Amino acid sequence: MAKLYFYFSSMNAGKSTLLLQSSYNYQERGMATIIFTPAIDDRYGTSKVASRIGLKSAAVSFDEDMNLLEYVKASLKENPKIKCILVDEAQFLSKEQVRQLSDIPDFLKIPVLCYGLRTNFRGELFTGSQYLLAWADELTEIKTICHCGSKATMVLRIDENNQVTDEGENILIGGNDRYASTCRKHHKLKIVERCDSSTEKLAEPAE
Repeated sequence: MAKLYFYFSSMNAGKSTLLLQSSYNYQERGMATIIFTPAIDDRYGTSKVASRIGLKSAAVSFDEDMNLLEYVKASLKENPKIKCILVDEAQFLSKEQVRQLSDIPDFLKIPVLCYGLRTNFRGELFTGSQYLLAWADELTEIKTICHCGSKATMVLRIDENNQVTDEGENILIGGNDRYASTCRKHHKLKIVERCDSSTEKLAEPAE
């Protein structure tokens, strides 16, 4: 049975690496895939998904007006061997696009794997993540750690002066130069560097 999957995490947890590995697994077995990536994220060039460890693949760029279901239907006419749809940075999907993606396993019988952040730097749900959390058949958290060793579930934004900020637009594309993954506590305290063990005991590593 085909399903809609949502793999979510904080930043730098290896989401893109897992997406590319999943796509490769299908292709290695003679099955084609479609990888979608938001046009707004051009850090590695347009129409491309790349991981921090060097893996990369061509992808289909989408904006908020693109109908993902219709694109997949048209692609299937040209290549019936398409057996999996993957979405990078799925937090940038619109509500309607999440619904379109949910139609793919329901009516086309093709699994859809979405990878993205759960919350923004203010600790609020992205639109795409909100509806994926509500409608996905299966939810999987990809874990990474805060500088203190606890599980990182939040993201802090860093300005050009390397200071934590909660100002600015909701969407600002960036990597480690702009964001840091933290636990909830250090998100509240707005701390991105390792705690001084003389003043605060470091949390035990997450299980």
